[in-house]
Amino acid sequence: MIGSVRIELATVDSTNKHAADLLRLTEVQHGTVILAHEQTQGRGQRDRSWHSEHGLDLTFSVVLRPEDLDAGHQFVLAQFAALAVRDALLRSGLQDVQVKWPNDVLVGPRKVAGILIQNELEGGRVRHAVVGIGLNVNSSGAVEGALATSMRLELGRTTDHEELLALLLDRMELRWRQAQGHRQGLEADYRDALWGRGRWLTMELDGAPVEARPLEVDGDGRLLVELAGGGVSPYGLDRLRFGPR
Repeated sequence: MIGSVRIELATVDSTNKHAADLLRLTEVQHGTVILAHEQTQGRGQRDRSWHSEHGLDLTFSVVLRPEDLDAGHQFVLAQFAALAVRDALLRSGLQDVQVKWPNDVLVGPRKVAGILIQNELEGGRVRHAVVGIGLNVNSSGAVEGALATSMRLELGRTTDHEELLALLLDRMELRWRQAQGHRQGLEADYRDALWGRGRWLTMELDGAPVEARPLEVDGDGRLLVELAGGGVSPYGLDRLRFGPR
């Protein structure tokens, strides 16, 4: 069960790094959670820093050991994690919660959570994965280089950390089972939650601005977009990015 083993730290540089160090030293049980009350060197997508305010936000990593996950299908890990966070936020009273490809979680246009996944591959399979989650709970919601918010700002009240963590881990367990046994349903839910889907947005393709309309995500985790000049193609993060908002 995800969360059946918990390692709780007062301060750590990065929960993902701490999890990776543990995996190098010993056998870490599937579902182990490394939780930090303060993270000093947390990283997000594109190597951006993720700053957490001491005792106010949730910063933790989960170690996963998939039984039979092909490396080519590893994007299912991003889908499972983002949807679990979205589920927990919706059940906490937030509205208009969507997933910004590949795995940011937004409330309206503002980022409330970020997810960073690091996979260890072996023989064409995912040997283990570390899923790092940073969720702005009771803080000011400041995130480097992002239009951001927090649960407190959106709800107008503080949220109990333990209750939220228990809810989030429960949703992660349910979504993990879905990822293992009913992946089509997971992919459909991710598509329905996709921020910007069906809307014309300013994006950057190979560093140049383009008008594009996100449609869905393919099995390799690439965003399928329709370009204003015509044509529909899938692109990965190495080529396609959302423009500034």
